[in-house]
Amino acid sequence: MPVAAQVMRHASARPGRIAVSGPGGDLSYAELAARAARAARGLAGEGIGPGALVADAQADPVALLIAVLAADLAGVTPLLCDHAWSEERRAQVMAAVPVAARFDVPLPEADGPPVRHRPAPHDLTWACFSSGSTGRPRAVVRTRGSWTGSFGHLDEMTGIGPGDVVLIPGPLVSSLYGFAAVHTLAAGATAVVPGRWSPGGLAEQLRRATVVHVVPHRLPAVLDALEAGGDAGGGPLRTAVVGGAALDAAARTRAAAAGVRVVSYYGATELSFVAADADGAGLRPFPEVEIDVRVPPGQVLGEVWVRSPWLCAGYLAGATGPLRQDDGGWMTVGDLAEPHRPGEVLRLRGRGDGAIQTGGATVVPEDVEEVLRKVPGVDDVVVVGTPHPYLGAVVTAVVEGAVQGAVQGAVEGEGVVRAALEAAARAELDPAQRPRRWYAAQSLPRTPTGKPARGLIAARLAAGDDPSLRRLA
Repeated sequence: MPVAAQVMRHASARPGRIAVSGPGGDLSYAELAARAARAARGLAGEGIGPGALVADAQADPVALLIAVLAADLAGVTPLLCDHAWSEERRAQVMAAVPVAARFDVPLPEADGPPVRHRPAPHDLTWACFSSGSTGRPRAVVRTRGSWTGSFGHLDEMTGIGPGDVVLIPGPLVSSLYGFAAVHTLAAGATAVVPGRWSPGGLAEQLRRATVVHVVPHRLPAVLDALEAGGDAGGGPLRTAVVGGAALDAAARTRAAAAGVRVVSYYGATELSFVAADADGAGLRPFPEVEIDVRVPPGQVLGEVWVRSPWLCAGYLAGATGPLRQDDGGWMTVGDLAEPHRPGEVLRLRGRGDGAIQTGGATVVPEDVEEVLRKVPGVDDVVVVGTPHPYLGAVVTAVVEGAVQGAVQGAVEGEGVVRAALEAAARAELDPAQRPRRWYAAQSLPRTPTGKPARGLIAARLAAGDDPSLRRLA
């Protein structure tokens, strides 16, 4: 990862094949290869060479892919950043993860001899931010082999090949969608990359797509578009690759009725593929993956530890996060599961560290709390996930402090408090991290050590009958 060498081979063998289709039009493999080669020379002309870390935040997904391929040709590590970040957020991230250069527009291109770099499996060829990185920017970095080595297994599991048109309807800064795009290029297929989710354009995109990559809560919309289009608009879609939160069995059944085979998988930005379900029989270890669910004495659930060739190389700049590794090469991000033995189905049961799975993104509550505690008058805050029928969970904040008036029923005060909290969230949090539900408490329940009792608060919200928790208007 990435796949510049494969793109060059496809450009030689099938130069006219459409490689990418983006908001600005199509590029053939020959055109994509030429643009990437010129952009690599542009990097060299800027004095950026092997081993450098470069931040790429191009709004156009095709320009972003060209930048990634150019970095691969030049031996540079691209760090994918969200083009929608505020300037303050960008400055915060760049201070935490020093880079040699930052590009928010298409890379400069230059003619001349090709830039030479001998690719190796251990090259650091991709870095992106995990969900929930505000306050503590957390960039995951990968070697080439940690993703390209899994391509063949995914090809066999999904049937993706050179004749396919693969719809990738999300931002490439997400590891799920970024992986989907470069895997498509490695396969010699056509990647349709609108850059964001666009319900209005979905029907048109599906008229030619044979495969789609989505998170679980987007699959029903895909099926809706197929059903609404009928024979005229349904298109040739045959496979949906679904990653992120747990997939509802009813969605798989509905997809089968529409002639769409679902291949779902469980993984993480740090771990890549862990387990997959290609037939609806349940999650089983992805090829070459070992799974060890470590259940502490007296507990019914344990942490999922993984050992495989697909693990990341860690976090950039010494950042801390949910990723842990032991001396045996096993890694975990704190996901919980029932006890597991080889050959059995993996039964996941959430995150042990309180991380929230919402619409395919993973949000670390402490990162959200750190931002909200800075709002004047807030003494403390607890962030948990509360159930949602489509997203899996939504980020929910319970605030203690200058919300006394709100708790006591001052509706006008509620609006002022919520407005201040939402303003802070918009300024410093990514969209997936921003609470959708807000509550006030006169006093947060606490553990014997004085920490907010996160589990108890989540249980009280789920029960819905605790008068000490008031929904903010």
